[in-house]
Amino acid sequence: VGNSSVLTCHFKGNTTMLTWKITPKVGGLCTLGYRTDTNMTNRTNCSDNINWKFRAGLAPALEIQQVGIAQEGNYSCEVASTDGNFCTTYHLTVLAPPRLSLYCDERGSAVCEAAAGKPPAQLSWLPESSSSAEEKCHDNGTVTVLSKLTACGTNGRNVTTCMVSHPAGNWSQSIAC
Repeated sequence: VGNSSVLTCHFKGNTTMLTWKITPKVGGLCTLGYRTDTNMTNRTNCSDNINWKFRAGLAPALEIQQVGIAQEGNYSCEVASTDGNFCTTYHLTVLAPPRLSLYCDERGSAVCEAAAGKPPAQLSWLPESSSSAEEKCHDNGTVTVLSKLTACGTNGRNVTTCMVSHPAGNWSQSIAC
């Protein structure tokens, strides 16, 4: 989420026409077309952050700026060239890193929350201890994971660390409840 992504087509020969067909998980079909003989582009039902990327000496590519969860889906490039027709398909999966928070609840138990991650984050504690976890799914496909330490030290000075594991990165925070 938030980064740019550039998708390229693979083909042989000189291009005469290139078409991207984008089928997002949410929303309708988006198409981008390019004809080399007229140097004309055409777009239908595409969001503003999806555009052609023209680079000297290279075939036109598709650039998605500020990728969002709504851009997740299938991206197919169809090329008509002097050597035949070619098709390249990508499946774009968008990762959303969770927002981490760690706090002590009213009973003095450590609570770790990894909010709005995609896919759901994995939470663990150091030192290892008994904990309970719950997940809350959101309409946009993200998931919040909440883990509560059920066994705590009694002197109030024990430092506990919540470790978050996610494909977008790993994080940890410590707290004494």
